[in-house]
Amino acid sequence: MYVSVTALPPPGSRVAFADGVKVSVQDADGFACDYGSARFGASLDPRPLTASAARRAGPEVRRCGTAGTYYVVVERTVSSRSPVSSAPAEKPSSTEDWDLELYVASEPALAKAGPTTPPQAWDSIAPEPPAGAPLPREGGSGFATARALSTGAWADRVRAGQTRYYRVPVGWGRRLSVTLEIGGGARGGDYVTSALVMELFNPVRSRVEDIDSAYDGRQRTTSLPALPPVAHDNRYEALHRVSGMRFAGWYYLAVHLDPDVGARFGTDAVGLTLRVNVDGEHRRGPVYAGTPRPADAFTITERDESAARKGVGGGGSGGPGADADRASGAPGGEGGGMAMKVLAAAGFGTGTVLLGVLGVWRAVARRRVRMSA
Repeated sequence: MYVSVTALPPPGSRVAFADGVKVSVQDADGFACDYGSARFGASLDPRPLTASAARRAGPEVRRCGTAGTYYVVVERTVSSRSPVSSAPAEKPSSTEDWDLELYVASEPALAKAGPTTPPQAWDSIAPEPPAGAPLPREGGSGFATARALSTGAWADRVRAGQTRYYRVPVGWGRRLSVTLEIGGGARGGDYVTSALVMELFNPVRSRVEDIDSAYDGRQRTTSLPALPPVAHDNRYEALHRVSGMRFAGWYYLAVHLDPDVGARFGTDAVGLTLRVNVDGEHRRGPVYAGTPRPADAFTITERDESAARKGVGGGGSGGPGADADRASGAPGGEGGGMAMKVLAAAGFGTGTVLLGVLGVWRAVARRRVRMSA
């Protein structure tokens, strides 16, 4: 079972270096099977944060290996400040509630045991990005509305403080490479570190890699490090940008522009270009002993490839529009009959949210829960 949580602070919120979100999967006795976290870091920029965790099963797993009820624990973390400090006083973090977006997927074991070592050889040199004038393709505001991209050059515009989401279908044996260009022409004489951040997430919304680039008003180009072809065996590699390429499916790109760019270079939207390449030989995927949940979570179909060429938005596992259906509670977008549930309340303040995942097959698409301080 894989679970991810995306925290969505309101625009303009004050955040500190260590503020962020933590998610863990726990058994009925409170034992943490796994946990993950994300924080804002030095940019102090209230952008969307995504953290992920997993529950793994198998004969070698002593805890958390049996079927039953598991709990997803989501914690909003805040910076701890010493009452005695020689440093200038920090402004306290904002206490506004954060929206949460949650996603759960389950991957069965293999029908027949396969290799337990990562592939030994793959081309570690990224291919040349696609050339030519980019075509317009406006990104979405989150995973559920991410705009589909295929191989090619795609143009968009992003304002300071915005995050744009895109998704790319990557099948078994295929390799993804992405180059990001940001337009120039703004007045010079100033400089923003980590002005542009691009993150890559795999089909279970676990972060694979992230890069950032400074901005001084001139055109900038940055690329993801070379990624391996998608293969089940990649999970046995220690390097995360290799182990993260363990599934076929929709891969997500999140591109964020720091609010300081607007303060220093003007509030006009900045042009960006994504040059996306998916190459490599199509390969047959692994044979699972059961059915993934959602049923088409770890595969790419001709319909998916067509959606990418046409730029369909609002996708993810389950095909175009499936995530949008889940978020609204609509039937028919739940990949193989996966039981989905939407919970709504007031917001996610400081504290912890505890969610039960019954039989590992229930997912929570979105939740807003008010917590006590």
